[in-house]
Amino acid sequence: MRAGGETLSSQRSWFPVSQRTSFKMNKPAILLIAAIAPLIAGACTATDSGAQFATAARPADAAYCQSLVNLYTTYAGTVGGSLGGNTRGGAPADLDAKVAIAQCQEGNPGPAIPVLEQKLRDNRIAVPPRP
Repeated sequence: MRAGGETLSSQRSWFPVSQRTSFKMNKPAILLIAAIAPLIAGACTATDSGAQFATAARPADAAYCQSLVNLYTTYAGTVGGSLGGNTRGGAPADLDAKVAIAQCQEGNPGPAIPVLEQKLRDNRIAVPPRP
């Protein structure tokens, strides 16, 4: 009991009733955010370290991809001046080859290498060994 005959249960709360109810409704949301935050932070960290690893392996792939582009444009097909290729001679390159060549030139050799290797094989051109 407090002075004046009031019990603790009959005292006014520090928060109005609507704020107390609001806090109780938001508690599951707060717990959900607290549970998800470490997962998001872990995903960001994993993505960052994966990007560093991919960057370290990329120079060899980029050089190999460029050698495939050189073989393709010399012996299989022309890609036109827009992709830095020869504008005369040979059959025009198909869309898949043009996309792969553009990917190599943009520094994304991963998806381009298998396409260019297959295009060279289709044209009976020896594919160099991958470094």
